[in-house]
Amino acid sequence: MCIHMPKTPDQAVSPHSKRAALMSYLDRFRREEDGAILVFGVFVFLLILMIGGIGIDMMRVERDRTRLQYTLDRAVLAAADLDQELEPTAVVRDYFDKAGLGSYLSSVSVNEGLSFREVTASAVANVPTQFMHMGGIDTIRAPANSTAEESIGGVEISLVLDVSGSMNRNNRLPNLKVAARDFVDTMVENTEDGNLSISIVPYAAQVTLPENFLTEFNISGEHNYSHCVNFTSNDFNTTALNTNQALTQTLHFDPWTYYSDYDNNGVRDDDHNGLANGSLVARPICPSDARRRTMVLQKNANTLKNFISNLHGEGNTSIDVGMKWGTALLDPGVNPAITAMINDGDVSGDFAARPTPYNDSDTLKVVVLMTDGQNTSQYYIDEDFRDGASDVWYNEQENKYSIYNPSTGNYFWLHTWSWEDHAYGNQEAITYCARYRRNGSCRRWNTIPPEPGEAVAVDYPRLWAHVAMERMVEQFYEPWMNDDTAWSRWYYDPREYVGSGTKNSRTKAICDAAKARNIIVFTIGFEAPSDGQAVLRDCASSIAHYFDVDGLEITDAFASIASSIRKLRLTQ
Repeated sequence: MCIHMPKTPDQAVSPHSKRAALMSYLDRFRREEDGAILVFGVFVFLLILMIGGIGIDMMRVERDRTRLQYTLDRAVLAAADLDQELEPTAVVRDYFDKAGLGSYLSSVSVNEGLSFREVTASAVANVPTQFMHMGGIDTIRAPANSTAEESIGGVEISLVLDVSGSMNRNNRLPNLKVAARDFVDTMVENTEDGNLSISIVPYAAQVTLPENFLTEFNISGEHNYSHCVNFTSNDFNTTALNTNQALTQTLHFDPWTYYSDYDNNGVRDDDHNGLANGSLVARPICPSDARRRTMVLQKNANTLKNFISNLHGEGNTSIDVGMKWGTALLDPGVNPAITAMINDGDVSGDFAARPTPYNDSDTLKVVVLMTDGQNTSQYYIDEDFRDGASDVWYNEQENKYSIYNPSTGNYFWLHTWSWEDHAYGNQEAITYCARYRRNGSCRRWNTIPPEPGEAVAVDYPRLWAHVAMERMVEQFYEPWMNDDTAWSRWYYDPREYVGSGTKNSRTKAICDAAKARNIIVFTIGFEAPSDGQAVLRDCASSIAHYFDVDGLEITDAFASIASSIRKLRLTQ
């Protein structure tokens, strides 16, 4: 048995011995493998702890920075809105105060003019660290910067407005006029002079163009009564309309108006047509009325509003044709025609370079298409009845008509209802023997003077322009021709048409072509039927660009479009 006796003070271990023992232990720990692994493990743990801590601190910084940036973006967007009535700096500060971030907003600057407002703001937060402070980093700076600008740079707008007969119902046309005038005021008042051009395309069955615009094109040119174009289906596959492209002019004719052969007293009225008095047909497919003529690239608010105030509703509905011309007036291919109008003083010289190329990022191209209906039949004259002499002969001096019958070679005189071998006015003087002697010689000669005036064959463009189709059937052909034959030959054969199904397809094609060119398309269905609404929804740039409105709501639609055109964009 061993008995351990307590050590005396003299026997206690000295400090030197302790240090020696510790050094011996560490040396042994260094040389043993278990010690090396433990050191490495401690190092890895500390490294993981350091990296994880940095990541956590950085995530907290990014969280706070993102919150600052989100609030800042919303604040400057609201402050830059040109419709914002509050002072822009106050708007930004209010956003930050309500988000509980007011202390972090560092600066707000505003730059604004007639048609723009730019707001720049910055904010910064010093985020305390939870781990990195062990390395001497107590806070990390989280900055946010944002600039928003609402501006109207170069803008080209085509207002494509339905002025068909149905617009006269339910106060639609007056409501449209108010809305469109307000739209013009909004755009002009918020755009620097020379940056905004607006074209107004009134459409019904056709679209009438200014003469000095359309004559710059390679048009067939059968007459000069009015100025419209018959497009083919292929023409709707592109927005382009080159001035060298061959175009077929629409004849000036009236397929609708009914006239009687008799006046109110039952007396035949042979003077009841335009060739006698020079008047044109009452309801032509292509109106010559200045109220229906397209207004090309204007900038003056009063000029545009006066034109809108005078719009007149009549005729069928051709959404496709309206849209075709609306996009054509945004296409650089028509620039030579614009130049001609500038030279004539009808368009401002500010627009010498318009329509701008599609790749001009500084210019926004917009179509606003409105209808209260749907595509209906569009009439045109068949090729066999477009040019050359007709069977109607007219003696202008005597105001007498003779109708040639090709099957017999004779002429029906309307003023006598008799058949003759020549048109009235083309008989030369006839000398004949009034009395013979017994030997057969002539004792007295008489002379019938020539018929007064001269009859000439009326060419088709002139005939259609002055005589409505129904009137011609009833007045010129029914008196001597079977009624069914007269209507078939002189009404249904000459009058061709494009139906609504084809016109819907054409509308889709031209709308798709416009959108492919980055033209922004807004559409408004103004109390339109379901078929018309479907066409407009498909035509719009998106469902958000389509408006279905009734009554006075059309003003709200135009106001919303004006606000959208004043494009609000985040620049940084």
